[in-house]
Amino acid sequence: MQNISIGCDIEENSRFENKSSEFLDRIFTKNEQEYCLKSKNYAQHLCARFCSKEAIVKALSEFDINDVYYLDIEVLNKENGAPFAKIEKYPDLKVKISLSHCTTYSIANVLVIKEDK
Repeated sequence: MQNISIGCDIEENSRFENKSSEFLDRIFTKNEQEYCLKSKNYAQHLCARFCSKEAIVKALSEFDINDVYYLDIEVLNKENGAPFAKIEKYPDLKVKISLSHCTTYSIANVLVIKEDK
């Protein structure tokens, strides 16, 4: 039997423009920063990853998992560009992510699957 939870978050991209490295280091892993900051539209990419992390935290609360923080979640891309998330503390959780962004907003929808033990 599986337990399934969903999460969603939307944010304004402008929240991630011209942020200090100290700010970025509190939210994003080095791999995430490297991926996002190489893009001309880096704020959209940062914002989408932040939305993912927020949506994952929301979904995890359904399972009474409250000890996952931004740096515990890493949102990367497969070779084909599809996003995926790793949660070091809970490697048994499966996370499916859908990201989207436009000039103004980014959004993330996540599905978290927890195997029954």
